[in-house]
Amino acid sequence: METITSYEKLKGLIENSHMVMIYFGSKACSVCNSMKPKVEKMIKRYPAIKALTVEADKSLKLSAKFNVFTVPVILLYIEGKETIREVRIISLDNLEQKIARYCQIFYVNSP
Repeated sequence: METITSYEKLKGLIENSHMVMIYFGSKACSVCNSMKPKVEKMIKRYPAIKALTVEADKSLKLSAKFNVFTVPVILLYIEGKETIREVRIISLDNLEQKIARYCQIFYVNSP
């Protein structure tokens, strides 16, 4: 996953990509540290989704612009609109089911 620190770059990627997943985490967060590799593995099954990460504690203003005040948070944008927001206690199985459903709806390659 590509690390983003600029609001302008992130906004541009959201506006110009069909599907974008953003993972907000922190190296100081033990839940984030265990979840991030699992999210990276899961999102590889969806190559049409642009996967990004934001280090929330290093990018406070960027996190605040997306109303992220706790971590981990996973956002999925489809055609520039926030479609999924998962916060703190995240079931990766449920998240993947939601992502797969949207991928099927929008004719994106999905497993």
